[in-house]
Amino acid sequence: MSMAVDANTMQSYKHVCVVGAGASGLVSARELLKEGHSVVVLEQNHDLGGQWLYQDADATATVHSSIYASLRLNGPRASVEFSDFMFTPVEGRDTRNFPGHHELFLYLKDFATCFGLTELIRFNTEVVHVSMETPLHKWIVRSRDRRTEDGELVEEIFDAVVVATGHYSLPRLPKIRGMEEWKRKQLHCHFYRIPDPFQDEVVVVVGGSVSGPEIALELVHVAKEVHISTKHSEIPHKLVKPVAKYAHLLWHQQIELLCEDGTVVFADGSSVVADTILYCTGYAYSFPFLDTKGIIHVDDKIIGPLYEHTFPPSLAPSLSFVGIPYKFVIFRFLESQARWIAQVLSGKRKLPSVDEMMKAIEEVQHLQELQDPKNIIQVAAEILEYYDRYGDQCDFPHLEDWRKEILLHHLENGINNIETFRDE
Repeated sequence: MSMAVDANTMQSYKHVCVVGAGASGLVSARELLKEGHSVVVLEQNHDLGGQWLYQDADATATVHSSIYASLRLNGPRASVEFSDFMFTPVEGRDTRNFPGHHELFLYLKDFATCFGLTELIRFNTEVVHVSMETPLHKWIVRSRDRRTEDGELVEEIFDAVVVATGHYSLPRLPKIRGMEEWKRKQLHCHFYRIPDPFQDEVVVVVGGSVSGPEIALELVHVAKEVHISTKHSEIPHKLVKPVAKYAHLLWHQQIELLCEDGTVVFADGSSVVADTILYCTGYAYSFPFLDTKGIIHVDDKIIGPLYEHTFPPSLAPSLSFVGIPYKFVIFRFLESQARWIAQVLSGKRKLPSVDEMMKAIEEVQHLQELQDPKNIIQVAAEILEYYDRYGDQCDFPHLEDWRKEILLHHLENGINNIETFRDE
């Protein structure tokens, strides 16, 4: 049975639930307010920030953030600012152009304060179930207070739901022969915070995208040996200099076998007896609270169908997602998504028909099957082209200067950012 919602039959101003108070959720709330909607933001943690709310962690803890203590922005401030709220240095804080993670957290706090968003947020509130009440075309949202073990479920009805929970919290692990029999320490970088626990250990770091090399270079200062394993057949260019600099930092091809005695065997035939394996192998999509009766399919690497990464056609516009692309997300992209959602809900902008949206999705999928996977620079260039095309509609000031700065930096250094950072 179709659950499509006709935008023309919906009133102009909606009661909207935003799930998550990270960067995506905050800018969504701001854009919805600007369009006159009433907004409730549900956030499971005690404070806003999403990934940028640093949390101590160990392998047994349940935490949302994957940020480690030393993490800094690898893109300039301009890459993580909203169009009308500059990420300018504040005296007495971290004024570097590539500041530490706490500075971005403070920026999001300032953003929320400036636009009156904090009072919209219900903290310590876990969303348990989201589903559509078909006859009414309304969304039922059930939530509970995380501060109590048997928190009573609260049920509310909304005209629309915006999912802004991020997707860098559920670790994705590789499948390696002998993995279950390997009795020494194995953990995902989601739980990594500081290098001290690895003092004098032999550590194997798995993953060559961003977090793997970054964490490996931090571990070399405390570990006895650090072995970094990647899928490449030859040492990646970005590892050549570090491996040459540190005698106890070694590169290997991917792991072939894990042995019960602690031996790690690599595809190139080399091996090492390790104390710890640290997997920097990416994250999976997960929306356990979302019940769409099978309309939206979620697996660890794909969620769909979504029109322009935002709207599931047969549930649009009352259900939407912000920040889904995992290759490359900058704050102004989140902002453009949020503004689009808010304006579609208010009737200021219209979506294509369900059939047209599905056709567009199928065409994109077909092209992706024919083409080689895009690297991060290609994705960046396409998104910057998007801003060139739609910048006037989005009222982005100084777009050209911002575009040049970001593109120049990314072409020289690659795009490494907490929103894009984890390995694939």
